[in-house]
Amino acid sequence: MPLRMERQNPGAVFASGEDNVSERKYSGIREWIEMQVDQTLTHSMNESVRRGSTENPGAVPSDVVPRPPCKPKPRERRLERAVSLDERHWRRRFKASQDSLRDPDETGSSSGSLQEESAVLESAAQFTDEFKGQNSCSQSLSLNPMKPGIVLGYPGNSSPSPRLSQIAPKHALPQIEMNVTSRALRTANRIDPDYMDYKEASSQLRCLRQSSSLSDTRLHNNSSSSMVCNQCSSDSMKSTYSLLTPIRPKDMRNRSYLEGSLLASGALLGAEELERYFPDRRLAIFIATWNMQGKKELPESLDDFLLPSDDDFAQDVYVIGVQEGCPDRREWEIRLQETLGPHYVLLHSSGHGVLYLSVFIRRDLIWFCSEVESDTVTTRIVSQIKTKGALAVSFTFFGTSFLFITSHFTSGDSKVADRILDYKKIIEGLQLPRNIPDTNPYRSNSADVTSRFDEVFWFGDFNFRLNKERSIVNSILQSKLEKDMSRLVQYDQLTKEMNGETIFKGFQEAEIQFLPTYKFDIGCDVYDSSSKQRTPSYTDRVVYKSRNKDDIRVLKYASCSLINTSDHRPVFGLFEIRIRPGRDNIPLAAGQFDRELYLLGIKRRSTRKVQHRQLEKNQKTSSVCSIS
Repeated sequence: MPLRMERQNPGAVFASGEDNVSERKYSGIREWIEMQVDQTLTHSMNESVRRGSTENPGAVPSDVVPRPPCKPKPRERRLERAVSLDERHWRRRFKASQDSLRDPDETGSSSGSLQEESAVLESAAQFTDEFKGQNSCSQSLSLNPMKPGIVLGYPGNSSPSPRLSQIAPKHALPQIEMNVTSRALRTANRIDPDYMDYKEASSQLRCLRQSSSLSDTRLHNNSSSSMVCNQCSSDSMKSTYSLLTPIRPKDMRNRSYLEGSLLASGALLGAEELERYFPDRRLAIFIATWNMQGKKELPESLDDFLLPSDDDFAQDVYVIGVQEGCPDRREWEIRLQETLGPHYVLLHSSGHGVLYLSVFIRRDLIWFCSEVESDTVTTRIVSQIKTKGALAVSFTFFGTSFLFITSHFTSGDSKVADRILDYKKIIEGLQLPRNIPDTNPYRSNSADVTSRFDEVFWFGDFNFRLNKERSIVNSILQSKLEKDMSRLVQYDQLTKEMNGETIFKGFQEAEIQFLPTYKFDIGCDVYDSSSKQRTPSYTDRVVYKSRNKDDIRVLKYASCSLINTSDHRPVFGLFEIRIRPGRDNIPLAAGQFDRELYLLGIKRRSTRKVQHRQLEKNQKTSSVCSIS
């Protein structure tokens, strides 16, 4: 007679304390197990009878006995935030304090400090249990649940130790900040309110022009009221990286001999670095020329000259050339630094007699400039007299080479041939570049300095006049010209010579839409009223030349009529130049600039601002008494 296998009660594996919910949940599993066992035993008995086996017919192979399905493993939920060091400290302190709060003699403790600590620990235990409850999915399904009454202070505690009473605080507890970052870190990441005006400009900058101020656009993503990240400690630590992209150690281990070379993407002047600062590869340059007539007195303000009110943004590079400059060249440079402010530094400044040339650049772009080279040429018969001639400055920015020339040609209405000779002497006499490699030596000409650079700007007092009588010019000026100066430009000597390619071959000039800049009476807008009655003319000009077509785009070409301390009016042009990536084969400027001039200009700027505020304050507090 076959033996019947005794069925084990599946409910026995559960703890005695399991509730009715768990019994109902696993009742279906028990029924299924019983049905499978019965079917297996019946099948085994039939097989034994058919084969006539002498083995025990009631024995069921172990691999045939069905087993209850395994409970799926709970899915590990990722913590919403990392456990901070403060929470770990509270856990260890709470665990260590449970045993110390139990009184082995069952006498209790009446000290106030122990009661206060118990109250604090109970609140900490609630916070810890809530935190654990969010991250443990299998506590309710555990086969061996912990019996209640073990932890001190819970209902159902069988320990004879008395429960300590909770003490309410006398005053409301201060609200705890969720941000665990230190105050020093938040202060270090705070943005100076003086730079908040760049937030609005950055959004407009994306639509109008991608310039090198991209770091400001990403820096002000949050609202102006909250300057620090208040999400969690990890986000606050990320802010210490500023805007630089983090570098992973494994990327540094997988180094290549090509990285950092002349042609690799990791080059300082390469394409990747250029894309970071100039996504559209465009550089904005301000070019200005002014004949100061040797006046010692400088204008009270140069804002209208260097920072026109109708411009949306400041430019990346400022190049200012002066003819017949003031006797104190250093004072002139300090005034320029004071006007441009702390965002710009003097990359290079040089002089040739009364010819001055200053190059200011945004201080975050100075690392991508090569060493600056300069040269001079005198066009006077006596070389010691340096009132006429040229002064040139050249450097390479990323992979684009620049040449800036300011010059003062021979004066006189009828001396056109002498001015052409001055031009030829200058292009042959300037020996640039010296140490900076030529970006395209195959297109260079040893007899023309302008052919050895990608972008060339020539500006100054060219002294070309209008070939027309004063009376006719006055009649044209009295008519409503507005911006159409074609009636005057048709008599211009320089325009005629450039069209005939006798001078400035390959150069271009933007359309003239301003009045003649020479010659005015000092301090007013009246043309020469002296006995000489000189004809108003366009003597101050800015022309440009490029190796590659459409590399230079003119944004503005105008004069500044508000600066009237000289008989000439300043002329300036705004240009947008296409920049190309370069190689690390050029000597860099290494961030060098005139630091002493920078400090003097900023100090004077702040002092003048304080004086201006004090003057406004005095005007507001003053009162006028009237006797009726």
